[in-house]
Amino acid sequence: MPKKAAELSAIDVKRLKHPGQGRNVMFAVGGVAGLCLQISPTGARSWIFRTTIGTKRRDVGLGGYPDVTLAQAREMAREAKSKIRQGVDPIEERKVVRAALVASQKRGLTFAQAADRFLESKLAEFRNDKHRQQWRSTLDTYAGPQIGDMHVNDLTVHDMLRVLEPIWQTRTETATRVRGRMESVLSWAGVAGHRTGDNPARWRGNLDALLPKPSRISGKGNHPAVALGEVSEWFAALRKREGTAARALEFLTLCASRSGEVRGATWAEVDTNAKIWTISAERMKAEREHRVALTDQAIAIVEAMPRLAGTPYIFAAPRGGQLSDMSISAVMRRMQADELKAERAGWLDPRSGRPAVPHGLRSTFRDWAAEQTDYPRDMAEIALAHRVGSEVERAYRRGDMIEKRRQMMADWAQFLGAG
Repeated sequence: MPKKAAELSAIDVKRLKHPGQGRNVMFAVGGVAGLCLQISPTGARSWIFRTTIGTKRRDVGLGGYPDVTLAQAREMAREAKSKIRQGVDPIEERKVVRAALVASQKRGLTFAQAADRFLESKLAEFRNDKHRQQWRSTLDTYAGPQIGDMHVNDLTVHDMLRVLEPIWQTRTETATRVRGRMESVLSWAGVAGHRTGDNPARWRGNLDALLPKPSRISGKGNHPAVALGEVSEWFAALRKREGTAARALEFLTLCASRSGEVRGATWAEVDTNAKIWTISAERMKAEREHRVALTDQAIAIVEAMPRLAGTPYIFAAPRGGQLSDMSISAVMRRMQADELKAERAGWLDPRSGRPAVPHGLRSTFRDWAAEQTDYPRDMAEIALAHRVGSEVERAYRRGDMIEKRRQMMADWAQFLGAG
C-alpha cells in the first residue's frame, strides 16, 4: 500500500525549494492523493495532479503557484477526482472547452464589426454619402464606447440600456435613431448566423417596457429652443465664450443653420465677396443645393477663424477633422450650467421647460420671423432650407430669394444684438 503523503501547510509549500540540480522535481503536498507541487531548476512552480484515468497514468495540470493557492489546488484536484469517478476525462474535457472557446472567438463578431458588415451590405439603400455617414457617426458616438468591442451574441437588453438611457431624455430623437440602427445591425447579425435569440434592441414588447415613450418626453418632436424674449441675452453670453465650438454656434445662430451644415462648412463653400455660403446637395437634408445670405457679422466670424493646414473645414476640430456635434451642444450645456451656478433658471424652452439645444435655435428664428416681422412665410422657410410648396410649385420656382433673404438675415442679426 503506497505511503500517504504528509499534509503540508501553506507555509510549508512556500518554503519548498528545488535541490539545485537536475530536472523538475515533484513534492507531494498531501490533502488529496497525487497532488504535487512541481518546481523547475529556475524556480518556476506549478500544480500537478498525478492520477489514473481509465487505464493510463496521467498528469493533470492545475495552474501555476502562487496564482493558484494550495487550498484552490486541493479543491481542483478533488473536483478532477470526482469527474474521473463519473467516467469523465478532465484533460479531454478541458481540450473540448478550449476548442469551443477558440471556435467561438473565431465566429464571434463585435458590434463594431457587425455594423461595418451591415453597412457594406446595405450601401445601395442609402440615399447618399451623408446619410451613410450619419448612420456610422451615431453608432460610433453613442453605441461604440459602450458595446463596440462586445460580441453581438453576448449583447443583452441591459447593454442596450447602457447606450440609450444617458440620451433618452435629453436627446430623444437621436436616441430613437440609435435604437433603430442598433436593432438593424443586430437583426442582420442574427440572420447572418452571428447571434441567436431575441433582438435586444427591439422596441415593441421589449425596450418599451423599460423606457418612456419618445412621444411623451420629446415635446412632440420639437427641439428645446431659447425663448424669443431671451435670445439676445443668450447671444450676448455666447459671444463672451471662447473656442471654435462657440464660434461655430454663433455662426449657426446667425445663419439659422443645422449643426451638420456648419460643422461641415469648408472654405471653398464661402464667397466672402458675394457674402454667400453655398452648401452642396450632398450635404443637405433635403438633398438640394442651399445658399445662405451671410451677414457682415457672419462674414467676420469666418474671416477671424484660423486656416489650419491640411483641413478644408472652417470650424475644424483640434486635429483638423470635422468638429463633433457634441462639441457644439457642450457649449450650450456649459452656458446652462453657468446660469444654474448663478442661481438663475437659465435658457429654457418656454413650452417644454427643457434646456435649449443648438437645433432649437432654428425654432427661435422661425418664431421671430413669424411674430416680429412682416417677411413672407416662404422666405423664412427657404432660409431654414425647408421644402416649400408642392412639387409643381417648386419646379416652377427658379430663384431662392437670396437677396431678399439677405435683409431678413441682417434684421435677425440686429434682433440678436450682433450689430
